[in-house]
Amino acid sequence: MKASLLGNIFSPVMGVAQIDFSATLPSGCIEEPSEMSNPLVKRVAEETWGRADSQCVFRVGSGSSPPLAIRNARGGIFFPIRSCFRPFFCLWLSILCRISCGCLAATPSDWPQFLGPTRNGVYPGDGLADSWPADGPRSIWQRPIGQGFSGPIVVGKEVLLFHRIDNEEVVESLNAATGESLWKNGIPTGYRDDFGFDEGPRGTPAVSSGRVFAFGAEGMLRCVEAATGRKLWSVDARKEFAADKGFFGLACSPLVEQGKVFVAIGGNAGVAAFDELTGKLAWKASDHEAGYSSPVLARVGGSQLVIFFTRNGLLGLTPGDGKIQFEWPWRARLHASINASAPLVVNGEIFVSESYGTGCLLLRQSGGKWNKRWASDDVMSNHYATCVVKDGFLYGYHGRQDTGRPAFRCVEWATGQVRWSQERFGAGTVTLAGNRLYLLHEDGRLLMANASPDRFKILQEAQILPSGVRAHPAIADGRLYARSKDKLVCLDLSATPVK
Repeated sequence: MKASLLGNIFSPVMGVAQIDFSATLPSGCIEEPSEMSNPLVKRVAEETWGRADSQCVFRVGSGSSPPLAIRNARGGIFFPIRSCFRPFFCLWLSILCRISCGCLAATPSDWPQFLGPTRNGVYPGDGLADSWPADGPRSIWQRPIGQGFSGPIVVGKEVLLFHRIDNEEVVESLNAATGESLWKNGIPTGYRDDFGFDEGPRGTPAVSSGRVFAFGAEGMLRCVEAATGRKLWSVDARKEFAADKGFFGLACSPLVEQGKVFVAIGGNAGVAAFDELTGKLAWKASDHEAGYSSPVLARVGGSQLVIFFTRNGLLGLTPGDGKIQFEWPWRARLHASINASAPLVVNGEIFVSESYGTGCLLLRQSGGKWNKRWASDDVMSNHYATCVVKDGFLYGYHGRQDTGRPAFRCVEWATGQVRWSQERFGAGTVTLAGNRLYLLHEDGRLLMANASPDRFKILQEAQILPSGVRAHPAIADGRLYARSKDKLVCLDLSATPVK
């Protein structure tokens, strides 16, 4: 659909002359009047009309303009929206703008960020097969890739990968059906790992409102246009906030919510939020070191908080202004240590885990104060992979990857009781889909098992990648996307074969 058709569609409804929707504006094209109180109009304006890459970019009227008026991007004419048509106009224009602009907008079947749509390792779709062919799930495509621990993400018909090719950190868009490269955005990197490990990016990108956000191992936060890969803005956290590489580089996977990009930076910023459209600093808070974990947004104690697990411990802040609502020290007893798993929030309670003699912790709020419900180093000590939760039970890896073979366990959320443990299981990641666990082993094996507190039972097993798997995979629209240190595969997990 061409953008010019939108005018023909809406002109009779709005009672105005045909509208020219073909103009474009540079970044920062949204004007947000204080009298704009309609949340739907505001949301559509922020998420659709404010896109710099759009073929149909608008300004929202301000100053003497009608509070609910749209002025075309050339800035000359205002078109008041009749109140009776406002909901229909906003809804349909949002849909048609996205179709005509071809922008990426996440749907429930996508995997648009680290740990999936709800940032807890859960695939919300259904229709996955109960059994696999003898040689494993059907391979749809595979391709060589660059270095990195960054996992793939999937939005619509595109897979976004963040990897290192030669001396560049590259955000690359691939055709989800074929693996064909659509565009690349690379920036120079000189990152060197002090321990001889992989020197690619660690954090997984996020997609929001037609933009891709990536945070590199040297602390370069950038935003690129999802349709083309064109750079929109960047922030050098190492230069601007004295961010330290730590032991293994900066590893936070950006969280994009409420018009802000949240990242753990360390240095003189602690944790920070940046404006999604412009990259300008919205706020910074605390003196915490960054760690290797990634933040989550959750409602706890009646308030929505962005929750970080930093090097120092847990930190809960108000998303809008960065005001610290609570802190809970939870730091490894060894200096040479990492904390990489993300916080999990269930019914207002917060679970966090790390290795190195510290273990896991469950917090709950009561009477306006945070209290420890239980904690233990002998129950669930995650090294780098985040647990999943199903019907009141945690499933995850207990023990360090580098000093032996971790166990895989089921632990009761409320009590910390270990229900079963598969000792010397080996390191990997875990993803939940329905009542099935998908375990991607570090040696490249994919296992499907029951998510049951009664016993552990492997239902299917296949070798899908060479050894050297650290990144969390993505499941989207019945397909599994998984990477090793140098290979990316797309497999068909659906009960009905994907064509």
